[in-house]
Amino acid sequence: MLQQFEGNPLLFGAVAVLLLVLALLVVRRLRKPVKRSYRPDVLDEGVGPAQRNQALIDAAPAAQVPSFVAPPAAEILGGMGEAITAAVREEVAAVEPVASASGDDLSRIKGLGPKLKALLAELGVNSFAQIAAWSDEDLAKIDAQLGTFAGRPERDNWIEQAKMLAAGDVAGFEDRFGKV
Repeated sequence: MLQQFEGNPLLFGAVAVLLLVLALLVVRRLRKPVKRSYRPDVLDEGVGPAQRNQALIDAAPAAQVPSFVAPPAAEILGGMGEAITAAVREEVAAVEPVASASGDDLSRIKGLGPKLKALLAELGVNSFAQIAAWSDEDLAKIDAQLGTFAGRPERDNWIEQAKMLAAGDVAGFEDRFGKV
């Protein structure tokens, strides 16, 4: 086979050019930039949710609240340590986790699902009356804290829906927005 190449320089040149073209195509393919696509990140929601989540991470669980034991210095202070410990115990006992008020079932509002209901509960919103009383400024403040759900309150007419539900106008609500 090598004899055919030695006897025919034209064939040798054609094979050499073909190999050179293939090598250039491979190099060009390797140097082509990779097309990258944008995928949202947790930090795209802003600093507020990240700080709130960090506060939850840093908070001690309620079950692990340390019990207060009289320090050895109580003996030296002649009973003052016991009085201080008792006062601290009373303060700790007085601080109970704030239970969220039952409020209304906000998921009855069209466009407000369980995730948004939980997010609104974190923001202190748990009744139709609260949403019905929102001004444009209140709506803007809440909307800014909804992260990926921003724009939903205005787009889905939450305020109008909440006004009807707070007033107990279920028939009017169902006529305008559909079955509850």
